[in-house]
Amino acid sequence: MDRAPFTHDAPFTHHSVLAAAVVDAFAVLPSAPEGGPSRLIDCTLGGGGHSALLLAAHPELEVVGLDQDPTARDAAAQRLAPWGEKSRIVAANFGSWSPDQLVQGVLADLGVSSPQLDRAERGFSFRDDGPIDMRMNPEAGDPAAALLDRLEESALADLLFSLGEERLSRRIARRLVAERAQRPWRDRGTADLAYVIAGCYPPKARHGRLHPATRSFQALRIAVNDELGALARLLAAAPDWLSPGGLLAIISFHSLEDRLVKRAFLEDPRLERLSRKPLTASEEEVVVNPRSRSAKLRLARRR
Repeated sequence: MDRAPFTHDAPFTHHSVLAAAVVDAFAVLPSAPEGGPSRLIDCTLGGGGHSALLLAAHPELEVVGLDQDPTARDAAAQRLAPWGEKSRIVAANFGSWSPDQLVQGVLADLGVSSPQLDRAERGFSFRDDGPIDMRMNPEAGDPAAALLDRLEESALADLLFSLGEERLSRRIARRLVAERAQRPWRDRGTADLAYVIAGCYPPKARHGRLHPATRSFQALRIAVNDELGALARLLAAAPDWLSPGGLLAIISFHSLEDRLVKRAFLEDPRLERLSRKPLTASEEEVVVNPRSRSAKLRLARRR
């Protein structure tokens, strides 16, 4: 299947979820142990929205922004340019990176950004046809199509169930494997994949609020990017990045992520959980940005 190559020149515009809640959470930051400016790591920089808000709220703050998506880094560089050397952008996955000195804040927004979802060539969405890719870093690793062509039926079913909580995982896996025998998934697109998955559902279940392919697409995306593994590594490492009193804030978007965060904040002796329930979007924010509906912000402080 001939597809347009990935390029960095498309616009990257994204509404940062729970923006006011994030600014409020970091309203008071401890000073750096050596007496310098407070430092914050934005683990999922995206277009720089959260970082820009925090830099505006704290003129002396220094931010290190991590992102593995080159398009996001380009957009963030433009947005954060007014703060000059107070912002530094690093091409990295937060699951395999660590700072060279203690910081006073760590923020991670685990959601897929609107520009990633809305650009068909990234392959995250079934709304517009594109290659079955789903890589956060389109320049590294194997696309989702490679998983679909490689995994045995039982392994594929397990993936759809464990990472997508898809109750029809075995039926869908059986159909996907049968389909690839006719034509490999590397030669197909996201629209075809969504159509095949939807066909595994009873007719009455194909037209609900949630598209039948949503859970399967989620599972493939999580697997391709090792999202839960990266989050587990972040939760294990981030408390040691923080100076005493430093804040760890994580925004999750589905139950698999939120359970990991909730458990870590509750059980890690290095952390003090700051609230029992997560902060969620207001009705006003959901109207402006419907993708904020499932966002959950949890906060913890380094003991």
